[in-house]
Parts: sequence; C-alpha cells; structure tokens
Amino acid sequence: MSSTYLDNNATTAIHPDVAQAMLDCYLHGFVNPESQHQMGREARRTLENAREKLGNLLGLHLADIHADHLFFTSGGTEANNLALQGYQQEANRKRRLVISGIEHPSISTAAAWLTSLDVDVQTVNTLSNGQIDCAHLKTLVNKDTFLVATMLANNETGVLQPIEAVIEICEPMGVPVHVDAVQAIGKTDVHFQSLGATSMAISAHKVHGPRGVGALITKHGMAPRPILHGGFQQSAIRPGTESIALAVGFAKAVELYLEKKAEHRERLLGMRTKLESGVLQQLDCATLIGGDAPRLPHTSNIAFLGRDRQAVLMALDIAGICCSTGSACASGSSEPSPTLVAMGLDEEIVEGALRFSLGIFNSDAEVENAIKQICAVVSVL
Repeated sequence: MSSTYLDNNATTAIHPDVAQAMLDCYLHGFVNPESQHQMGREARRTLENAREKLGNLLGLHLADIHADHLFFTSGGTEANNLALQGYQQEANRKRRLVISGIEHPSISTAAAWLTSLDVDVQTVNTLSNGQIDCAHLKTLVNKDTFLVATMLANNETGVLQPIEAVIEICEPMGVPVHVDAVQAIGKTDVHFQSLGATSMAISAHKVHGPRGVGALITKHGMAPRPILHGGFQQSAIRPGTESIALAVGFAKAVELYLEKKAEHRERLLGMRTKLESGVLQQLDCATLIGGDAPRLPHTSNIAFLGRDRQAVLMALDIAGICCSTGSACASGSSEPSPTLVAMGLDEEIVEGALRFSLGIFNSDAEVENAIKQICAVVSVL
C-alpha cells in the first residue's frame, strides 16, 4: 500500500530540478568560496549569484550600497534564533521582547531561553480565528521594546497574520519587527521591501528545496549581532564555510515555485476545498479550525470532536495517510498544541485536531483517497 503524504508543512519532497542543480554543483567540485585563487573566486561568484537570485525573487533592495542583507543559515530555526538573540545583543538597555502565542518553537523556545538573560518576554493574545490581537499588541509595545516577532503564516492552521497592522504599531516607536515567513514563501506573496519588516526568516525545504539551508534577511544597516563566532564569512554575522550546493538548491527551489505560483495556488486551493468539504459533509464530528480567517491555500486543521488526536493519527498512518497533530518540530510531545490553546478553543477541539497540508506533488486522486480513509477511520473510533 502506497502512502498519501499530507504533511507538507513539516517538509516537502525535493524538486527533481533542484536535486539536479545541486548534483551539478557537487560534481563540478566547487572549492571553498573564501579561497582567493581562481577556483575560489569561481565558487564565490556561484554563491553570490544564488544569493542575488534569492534576493530578487523575494523583493530585497539590492541596487546600491544601501542594499538589504541575506545571510545563509542552516534553516529557519537558526534564522529565527539569530534574529532574537542577535537583536537582543544590540538592544543596549532595552529589555522587552514581544512575541505571539502561536509562534513556531524556534521563536517561543528561544524567547523562553532569553528570560534567563533578564529579558522581559511578553506574549500577545490570539483571537479565536487564529490571528494575533493587535489591540493587545498595542498595549505591550513600549520604549523598552527591542523587538516584536511574529510569523507571517501559522504552520498549524495556515492563518495569515496582520503584519501590516503590526508594523503600523511598531514603526512610530522605532521598534524593529521580525517576521517568520518560513511557511509563507510561494503560498502567498512575500516581497520583503513591501512587507516593511526589519528582518525575515525563510527556509528551503518548505518549497521543495533541500533541508539544511535557510536565510535571515534584514534591512540595510539592521544586521543583528552574531550568535556564532568563527571566521569572517557573511560579514562575520554568520561564520562558517558556506555550502554552494545548498545555496544554489535554495535559489532554484524558490525560482521554480514562484514561476508557477498562480497555478500552484489554484491547484492547492482546489484540493484543500475538496478535502475540507468532503470530510466536513460526511462527518458531523468534524470542525474546521481557522476557517473564518485568511489562510494559506494548502493547509487544513480539522478537529474530530470526541476523538483522541493521537489515536486518529496512528489509525490514519496505518491506512496510509500521513498527516500530523501540529508542528513537526514539537511532534515528540504529547502536549496539546500551544497554537490552538492560545486561540482559546474548547478542550474537545484541541484534543481532536489534526493538520493536513498539501503540496504541489499531491493529486486529486490522493485527496479523494484521503477523504475516504479519514471518514472510515474517524467513524469507527
């Protein structure tokens, strides 16, 4: 029995053209891009071409000496940590960090660690539709705030966050805003200059790129302090020998996804609509979470009332349906989803919720099979 993979928010299958581009890099035998000889300079050109391509695709200002920065990292987790820890070191005497209650663990756990450095971490309330409460945010941001961090799109519900409103609150007070855009690239429009954020975290493996590479993007002159120390790569903000193949694969993945973004979004939305309507029409116990807010086109969070999420997850796995109970980075935990708890949902909803996230390699036939298996499994539990 073949499996139907509906866990694309956890990671995506690498695109064959991305894998080929990376293989070409490895077979070419690129050397250390910091080396000053001819082969090193060739490696440097390839690396910087990948950086420039990513920057152009994501709306960075690259035209002059006031260019925005793009620092390659090992992924979204490192990029988020670099932002939080790095800006904390830049904060002088400012002690307040404001985050939302629906953040990825790479934000929430990093924030919790910063409390050991006497950082005053404040959490913004979440509305029942899954969006952060900007009225509450306004009461938390003050002259002592060194950073506000929020995601662009939630990894569990797919709900889009009101980033424009967040920036309107923070900008007059000179408070930087960091945006975790890891889940958003390709599924919604992401243009760094238009977004207006101070910094933004992205990752390759959510858009059919390689695992092990991400980036922190910042405005010109707003690079954080380094949290790793070593060589002088990437202006010493993120030291360590860069992987040319990973950088090339990252740029290629984003390029390929954005080339067909309209087509991808239409297909994903169509499959998501089919999945949700099929399940909700056949199961009286099913309820959609975040459905009354703007969402990513590929993410569904459905609660099965009166059912235990772990039992449904395991039964679906046996039936060949791969989904999740929440963030893959917290999948080893049996605790309820912090995101759903922050939304103030009833315990029965939280305890019965599963996430289904589609990808460009899914088919209508797979969605139809998923509906059949979900309804069959839930009906007997």
